[in-house]
Amino acid sequence: MKWLDLPFAQCAHGNIQLPGSKSISNRILLLSALSDGETHIHDLLASDDTARMLEALGQLGISIKQTGPNDYYIIGQSGKFPVTSAKLFLGNAGTAFRPLVAVLSLMNGHYQLSGVPRMHERPIADLVDALRQLGAKLSYLGNAGFPPLQIEPFSPHTNQGKNEVTVKGNVSSQFLTGLLMALPLTQRESIIHVSGELISKPYINLTIAQLQHFGVQVENNDWQSFRIPAMQTYRSPGSITVEGDASSASYFLAAGAIGRGAVRVNGVGRTSAQGDIHFAAALEMMGATITMGENWIEASNPIQKPNKKPLRAIELDCNHIPDAAMTLAVCALFSEGSTVLRNIASWRLKETDRLAAMSCELRKLGAVIEEGASYLRITPPLGSLSSNVSIDTYDDHRMAMCFSLVSFGTPIRINDPDCVTKTFPDYFQVFSQIIHSH
Repeated sequence: MKWLDLPFAQCAHGNIQLPGSKSISNRILLLSALSDGETHIHDLLASDDTARMLEALGQLGISIKQTGPNDYYIIGQSGKFPVTSAKLFLGNAGTAFRPLVAVLSLMNGHYQLSGVPRMHERPIADLVDALRQLGAKLSYLGNAGFPPLQIEPFSPHTNQGKNEVTVKGNVSSQFLTGLLMALPLTQRESIIHVSGELISKPYINLTIAQLQHFGVQVENNDWQSFRIPAMQTYRSPGSITVEGDASSASYFLAAGAIGRGAVRVNGVGRTSAQGDIHFAAALEMMGATITMGENWIEASNPIQKPNKKPLRAIELDCNHIPDAAMTLAVCALFSEGSTVLRNIASWRLKETDRLAAMSCELRKLGAVIEEGASYLRITPPLGSLSSNVSIDTYDDHRMAMCFSLVSFGTPIRINDPDCVTKTFPDYFQVFSQIIHSH
């Protein structure tokens, strides 16, 4: 579909069952493949990113059987892949590409990993440099520092009894995630030192939580270093259910906050391991009413006044909610005052340069934008949002989903809406279920 026109939405109310978390889905798929034993996975996300991981694991010789719409049965191979030579295409799936690079680098095979052109613009040098410290043999097939990559058989440094490696923390947390997932395969004690400020810390907690489900313990030493004790192996938990996606929850919770109703999302709640759960607290700061249970969150905004914007502006360090912070940028259009989102430099390295893309599209709607290297200041127009606007989505699923919320202020056209297949293929159908035009 080339575009989708969303009509003016007056209010939002309803219940939503969230799709599975992308981050958890791809971690669980890879850990299941590397485990001793067989794993039943329930509520796996159906999306482009998980499809790329499933394809790659199949090419690497892993037996995968689909047992239901979102349920899979995987026979683990005890830390080795049966296929030792393969060319893997991973699209634009960072949650598949980075961990697979790390894991395959510590194996005894010949592998090529590539993706779409945008993936070949996303830096990977910090991960490659870290893996080379361990004795991994990786080479760049295109521009130095970027995919595609060639991987040769691993020959570990034998002059020390443990693995010791340093990785930068300020570019992408997926580099550290890849190392945490790969290093237990060596059976040696491993210490990962983090240089610089570690961004997106909740994603590291998420990784460590999944490793624990599969029997591997990690010691976190104040985010400065991580220790993985020796002689640990991945063991299947037997059955595991993927939690609902907290990033996807942000759009529906924001709709409840903006849209003069109440929206409840099911599948994620107060016990979630996902960092984007803290988006709810940011909405509360903006004036929404948030209630939360074990496995659900509800957002409403009952005391909206006529001719007043429903929310109030905030200033927030968004390091802990990098994906959901994009939703806050659109919420800023419905807020009194100027909203400032800080510590979001990682946006520039995602599916598109999200800082530049957000700035451009918000300006189309009449907002005054100040874009810094790592922050965004958003001042909504004094009156109503500009009308007859077409939003470009830059082949970025989160751009399309965020800007659907603009329909609470004006009818909007979303270009290339099908980009949401990356994580939430039926997003617009689900969104339409909570939207009411009268």
